[in-house]
Amino acid sequence: AIILVHWLLTVWGSMNYMLPLSYAWGNFSVLAVGIWAIVQRDSLDAITMFLTGLLLTVLTDIIHISIFYPSHDFLSDAKRFSIGMAIFSLLLKPVSCYLVYRMYRERGGE
Repeated sequence: AIILVHWLLTVWGSMNYMLPLSYAWGNFSVLAVGIWAIVQRDSLDAITMFLTGLLLTVLTDIIHISIFYPSHDFLSDAKRFSIGMAIFSLLLKPVSCYLVYRMYRERGGE
């Protein structure tokens, strides 16, 4: 569910080309590592990399949104929706990090 929600929000967040390609590449790369963590349930490295990637994308998302947020004159409804979904994804990432951390602990992480 974490992967699906963040994938959908990332698609919606990057659909208007307001944010640079690095936003989409960074988030989709972390989601690919998340799929690897789902497939290999016994791998502690996969879940560690997924958690680290999620934490890093929180920082990069803040930077992307703060730098590329358009002025009020250039905000159409589509851009407003796109940036809203990017912000919503950013707000959900701490919850996702907590859930992934619980999965890390269940797999034997310290």
